[in-house]
Amino acid sequence: MTPRILHVVSNVAHYQDPTQPTGLWLSELTHAWQVFAAKGYEQRIVSPRGGVSPLEPRSLKWPLADASVKDWLADASRMALLSSTARPGDIDPANFGAIYFTGGHAVMWDFPDSEGLQRITRAIHERGGIVSSVCHGYCGLLNTRLSDGTLLVAGRRVTGFSWREEVLAGVAAKMPYNAEAEMQRRGAHYEKAWLPFVSKVVVDGRLVTGQNPMSAKATAEQVAALL
Repeated sequence: MTPRILHVVSNVAHYQDPTQPTGLWLSELTHAWQVFAAKGYEQRIVSPRGGVSPLEPRSLKWPLADASVKDWLADASRMALLSSTARPGDIDPANFGAIYFTGGHAVMWDFPDSEGLQRITRAIHERGGIVSSVCHGYCGLLNTRLSDGTLLVAGRRVTGFSWREEVLAGVAAKMPYNAEAEMQRRGAHYEKAWLPFVSKVVVDGRLVTGQNPMSAKATAEQVAALL
């Protein structure tokens, strides 16, 4: 059967200050979507609450908005996918071979404590599927526990947007927590590229994580290779 991919996006539209917008970092979805589409995989999008997934304004501007982002923005049918995302309760994990958590700072608020997303992630992992994330998407893995009560990330090699990159991006003061430190606090073996803002992917069995937006394509390619 053709593998199915479940993309996870945020419903959050702003930082703690409502006047400061954020949302899905669109290229982290579009780059992976292209990789999976080229393989003929079926794809679906889910969010913690279902419905609209706001877009991070900075991800839509030059030089960060590449051809895949522009193509998505110009395609009404693709944009509609982000206006009507599925709710976790709509998803049967048995139908998916992999889950892929996208990023954008928004996910720091609604990914970690979503019991619906945790249920789906646990089920896919325990059925032999692939759990993956890119950039801040790894916040969705912070609190996921397996059926035996252990944390999914405990003792596992992972990467995700680093605190150094938060500082260099000028947004560290807006962060609700240090995701890198929180991942380490849960017993994960966090890794990052020697240079910030370059692609890095860490594969630990069926757990695939990418460090930053530049890692989305390579992360998806690793997921496809495992599938």
